[in-house]
Amino acid sequence: MHFLFRFPAVTCRNYLLLRHYKAAKKPPPLPTATPPKAPKKPHNFSFHEVTWEDPYSWMSNLNDKVAMRHMDVYMEQEEKYTEAVMSDSERILNKIHFEMASRIPFELSTPPLRWGPWLYYRRVEEGKPYPVLCRRLASLNDDFISHKYPPAGFDFTTGKTIEQKLVDYNQEAERFGGYAYEELSEVSPNHQFLAYTMYDKDNGYFKLSVRNLNSGSLCSKPQADRVSNLAWAKDGQALLYVVTDQKMRPYQIYYSLIGSTDEDVLLLEESDENVFLINAADPLSGLQLVWECEAIAHGVIEHHRGYLYLFTDAPKGGLPVDCHYLLCSPVETHSNPRKWEEVIIDDSDLVIEDVDFSDKYLALIVRENRNFQLCSVGLPLPFGKGPVKLRKLDLQYLSLPKHVCQISPGPNYDFFSSVMRFIISSPVMPDAVVDYDLATCRWNIIQQQNMLHDRTRILYGKNSASVSVESSNAKYSCPVNANLEDDHLWNDLSEFYACEQYFVPSFDGVPIPLTIVFARDNKPKDEKPGILHGHGAYGELLDKRWRSEFKSLLDRGWVIAYADVRGGGGYGKKWHHDGRQTKKHNSINDYISCAKFLIEKDIVNENKLAAWGYSAGGLLVAAAVNRFPDLFRAAVLKVPFLDPTNTLLYPILPLVADDYEEFGYPGDLDDFLAIQEYSPYDNVQKDVFYPAVLVSSSFNTRFGVWEAAKWVARVRDLSIYDPKRPILLNLTTDIVEENRYLQSKESALEVAFLIKTVES
Repeated sequence: MHFLFRFPAVTCRNYLLLRHYKAAKKPPPLPTATPPKAPKKPHNFSFHEVTWEDPYSWMSNLNDKVAMRHMDVYMEQEEKYTEAVMSDSERILNKIHFEMASRIPFELSTPPLRWGPWLYYRRVEEGKPYPVLCRRLASLNDDFISHKYPPAGFDFTTGKTIEQKLVDYNQEAERFGGYAYEELSEVSPNHQFLAYTMYDKDNGYFKLSVRNLNSGSLCSKPQADRVSNLAWAKDGQALLYVVTDQKMRPYQIYYSLIGSTDEDVLLLEESDENVFLINAADPLSGLQLVWECEAIAHGVIEHHRGYLYLFTDAPKGGLPVDCHYLLCSPVETHSNPRKWEEVIIDDSDLVIEDVDFSDKYLALIVRENRNFQLCSVGLPLPFGKGPVKLRKLDLQYLSLPKHVCQISPGPNYDFFSSVMRFIISSPVMPDAVVDYDLATCRWNIIQQQNMLHDRTRILYGKNSASVSVESSNAKYSCPVNANLEDDHLWNDLSEFYACEQYFVPSFDGVPIPLTIVFARDNKPKDEKPGILHGHGAYGELLDKRWRSEFKSLLDRGWVIAYADVRGGGGYGKKWHHDGRQTKKHNSINDYISCAKFLIEKDIVNENKLAAWGYSAGGLLVAAAVNRFPDLFRAAVLKVPFLDPTNTLLYPILPLVADDYEEFGYPGDLDDFLAIQEYSPYDNVQKDVFYPAVLVSSSFNTRFGVWEAAKWVARVRDLSIYDPKRPILLNLTTDIVEENRYLQSKESALEVAFLIKTVES
């Protein structure tokens, strides 16, 4: 379970309206703010016989105290400049922030998760910034009720406290310098211990702790740094955990016996990418090699009734594949190396995106053409008779709303339950936490925010969320093998917001999926402003989920568009590979094609299109702006990756193999030349008008804050200055992504900036 949120109460101020007053004099116009001018200290770099000059490389000299003092002064100037530019938008900024903050639920608890006799959940206590992990016995209250009734889990009927607080993350924040970010969290199978990792901001890694759930105290061991994974063994008596090296690469597996004073045992130190099997009942009995792959591949292994199932995208016969597939092998085998057999025949029209095993059922997230579906099939699968087509199996399709853009499996701990939890996402529907009973095809919406009333609808039922939960408003049955379109059963907003999809031909004719969302019956099309989102990296899905902060733009007549460019995920492995390394230009051109399409089809006014990119998406957007600065009126870049040439050549912060696989290896000449060609920092145009840009970065981002500062300084230095198109740098010291209140504050600034620069 991984939930973090922070939301203090929104305070409403009462204003006294006086009938008799003197008219206030009109204030004098604000003086025009002057952008800061960063000092230049030219420095030449050479690689592959290519030489380039970087006048702002001093910003990344973290060990140079003089340079860092200059950086501090420059950052203060940037902060004041942003405040000055946005000072005339304070009223709309406050209004938008109030709108967004009012949509943050005041009383929020995660839906209870049944595991064994316990219900586990997290809730926020009034006035506290971080949640508390709690549990209560399901037998003490058949009807799970909110944490305020009875207050703090006190049962007035029996006079007993029925809630147990396991971890207070407000106290964890005190342990970790005022900040609490949990990456991993696993309750032991015997429900006696909790193993979890917290981010140590000062050292930049995740630290492992184990807490005794009966006493509430921390165990003296294991305590380890740079932990990236963990698993319980021996029914909760022992813990296995993975440690990374200095480059954040997992390379060691340790065994720790809880309560023992002995040193933790190093089970494996990897020198390659092979996969080993550990007997969880007897971890010290040795490791067995179960799979090895020469190429870089993704693989997940599941154990089910004497068989191992491998879900992987490894090459077949030395040839790359475009999607994951399922293999099977008996646990006990005499063949060396182990023999794996295919279970399901590849089908380009019905692709398996993810699998989740229970005792009797296999849940599959599939992609049929470009649409996501959720289905299940009974176990065991017909292993040993040769691979079969997925459509030949007795698939049970589960009901979904329209426009599903993402299906995420929940923390399904109870292997013997037929109920599985999923999170269903859509551009026009708040995320819905849903429990599906794979045996009966019944389903229940456990939690979903109601945006129409700006409150959270939390539907709790009898016993738990791991059995078929009953509620007069929430339980519906679906016929076997049917995918209902009863949208009224979901808290769907499609009555108020339209969602349309187009396929835009890119520069090379490849159709690029473009999704647009807009409010129905609003401004005429020729007046519509719009914002185009893009990411296109690491094979990750573009986040098209409903975001409550966008409601403030949609209700003001904006079009929200999403370009699923190559390099991203959701359309096969080739789609990802066609937008990385030397093919990164495909991602950028795809994005530009979608931007032009929005204007040419009059979906967005030609003078009112904004761009938006996060992290690696910031590189995509900045590169597109460099190539066609007049195509966009404004852009928002959040913690962007903007200086790949220097970052990949001279990494200051640790990079992992995935980063080089994605953006290219500078040691390879072709990769190096491609990096220099698409690098936003190295390709700023001279003597042209740039759009207004708001660059938000953080001192805690993986891409250094100097990348944002360098790009801003270079754009200001080379482009034509226009006070109506400011280039702003907004810096934060907090990790905004894990703080809901700060998120709304940052989002309000972005929206106010867009309204100021696009609509004016």
